[in-house]
Amino acid sequence: MAEIKDPENTILMELKDGTVTIELLPDIAPEHCARMKELAREGAYDGVIFHRVIDGFMAQTGDVEHGNADKGANIRMAGTGGSDKPDLPAEFSGIPHDRGTLGAARSSNPNSANSQFFINFNDNHFLNRQYTVYGRVIAGMEHIDAIIRGEPPANPDKMISVKVAADA
Repeated sequence: MAEIKDPENTILMELKDGTVTIELLPDIAPEHCARMKELAREGAYDGVIFHRVIDGFMAQTGDVEHGNADKGANIRMAGTGGSDKPDLPAEFSGIPHDRGTLGAARSSNPNSANSQFFINFNDNHFLNRQYTVYGRVIAGMEHIDAIIRGEPPANPDKMISVKVAADA
């Protein structure tokens, strides 16, 4: 179990194999952190599949529009949607995309991040200063490593629940 220093800025993601604890970085990317907490508190991430999982690279999820397995996810559309909230401006920083960091997924427009995010399996420094880093896994990375691979996976894993630790 991870030591949670700031429950208001810690995410507890329940996967099939156990809990992943994510420390958010609100001093680095305040808008992205606020959005993740807002969607978690709404239950928007609960049941959402990992629609793009590339071995040696990353696991992507967070399409709350098309990716909810509990509400009939559209696997062909998963990855093309976001939330009903406005897109976020880029919050690029010098924080590197190391193994276990949380990055904001987006289109080619740097200011198009919304609800989707990815967790790096490896150090992916070629992404540095191109995608917003706004969190890091502090416990449970072995559960991320166990996510079924594919683009999209044939039987995708899902986030069972995503909560702000302060609310858990």
